[in-house]
Order: sequence, then structure tokens, then C-alpha cells
Amino acid sequence: MTFDHQQPPLVFGEALFDCFPDGAEVLGGAPFNVAWHLAAFGLGPVFLSRIGEDALGERIEMAMREQGMTRLGLQRDPEQATGKVQVSLTAGEPSYEILPDRAYDHIDAAALPPLPQQALLYHGSLALRHRDSADALRTLRGRISPAVFLDVNLRDPWWQKEMLVDLLEGATWVKLNADELALLAPQGEDVEARAQRLRERYELEAVFATLGAHGAFAVAADGVVSRVAPAGDIRVVDAVGAGDGFASVLILGLIRSWSLQQTLDRAQAFASAIVGQRGATVSERDFYTPFLSDWGLGEA
Repeated sequence: MTFDHQQPPLVFGEALFDCFPDGAEVLGGAPFNVAWHLAAFGLGPVFLSRIGEDALGERIEMAMREQGMTRLGLQRDPEQATGKVQVSLTAGEPSYEILPDRAYDHIDAAALPPLPQQALLYHGSLALRHRDSADALRTLRGRISPAVFLDVNLRDPWWQKEMLVDLLEGATWVKLNADELALLAPQGEDVEARAQRLRERYELEAVFATLGAHGAFAVAADGVVSRVAPAGDIRVVDAVGAGDGFASVLILGLIRSWSLQQTLDRAQAFASAIVGQRGATVSERDFYTPFLSDWGLGEA
């Protein structure tokens, strides 16, 4: 599907806090992280979400203001609290409880602002666990006819395969990891064959699959497979948010019309830098400067 490359990208979904046993509260949520990076890249994304009228909601709005992000699509909910994930540690290994019935579950279709036609729309799958936000996304897609970048993010018990099939049928590009690919396209000798089947089944322009320490690959509409592997000297501080950083550069590449291989190379380089930081977003503008310079984007 063609889209207007001059329009700001739209990002739909959750903003939340990961809450750790030591009291730390880390701002995140895959769509929020993607919107944050796109703002740093100078694309002026419109983040479409809903937060509570509470202290955590105030922190999200303040962070967006400091990042220079528009709050045009940010709704406030007087009843439901801002999204939270409770993180617990057992023998040093984290486990996550995604709290139900949060403000981002109730994005109101009637409160969506006027938005450009035929923009690129990014969304995941977690925020669609509740009918309110699922209806809002359906309304949005029907209203503006966007090209859709679907970032599959399967978190038990908050997904159903029937919902994913509907989302895949409305997508233009899909990003997912190897485990998610095995669930959605179980037939195939290897991950690349599964990605080919998924692309063909849903007539996608490209499937992007991340493989953790083994890098990533993409299958294009013509069947050509492009691959990328991380450098061998990566310092990992925090792997949370690496996939979101990767997705943000994929979107940047689509908007700037980079080649598929160039987009993958740059997405991998950025994700490798993200894992060297604490948290999924970076407030220091200097972090982005080398990428903006190398990619010919100048200062955002």
C-alpha cells in the first residue's frame, strides 16, 4: 500500500510503567518507545493513547513535553489508572504481570483528533486486548486508510489468534520474533520459510523477523531475503526495548525510502546501541546525534 511520506507517522497503543521490587518505575510500552525514538529522529509522530489522571499519567505527559512530542492524541481517563507492569524477581530472573483494565485499554474512538489521510500507522497487539481500544483502532483505520506497520507483541493471556489474523489481514508490514513467527506460521522448515509463508498468506509488503543475538532478517514482496547480524563487541546493559528501537528505525527507513538492506543494517546498529543503555528510551539528545549524522538526517 502506498502512503504519504510527508505526513507524520501515527503510533497507537500503550504507555505504561514497569514497576520493580526496589521501587523503581521505568517508563515504557512498545508503542510509546517507538514514538519516543521517532520524535528523536525528527519525524514528529502523533502518539495515540490514553493515560490516567494520576501521578504516573502526569509523568508521561511531562516526559513527552520534554521530548518535544505532541500531546494531540493523548487522552486522559478520569476513572482508569495509567498502565503498569509489576516486575518480580525469582533467583534473579524477572517475571512480569501486566495489570488489566488500564487507561490504555479504553482509548476512545470519539476522542481521536483529526489525522492525516494515508499516513503510516504503527501499532502493536497488547493495547487491543480490550474492546474499547480495539474499536478505536478499527475506527481509525477505516477513517484514514493508513499503511499499517504491525508490531506483534504476544503476551499471555492477552492475545487470541483470531484477533491476530484480523490484524494481519489489515497490515502492510509485520515485525515479530522467532517464537511469535512459530505460533503464527508453524509450517516451514526454518524461520525464513515460515516468514515467506506468512508474507504470502497475508500479501504483506515485507515481514521483519528478529532473532535476538543472531540478528534479524526481512522477506520482501519479491521473495528476496535480506539479513543482518550484530557486531561481536556489543555491551549489553539492558535488553528491554531493543526490539522497539529496531522497529523505530524500520519505520524511519520506510518513510525515507531507504533500501531494505540499508534499513536492516541501521536498525541493527541502533538496537545494539539501545541495549547498552539503562531503560528502553534515552533522554540525552547526544545519544541520537551520531545516528542522525551518519544517516544524513542532521539534528532533529
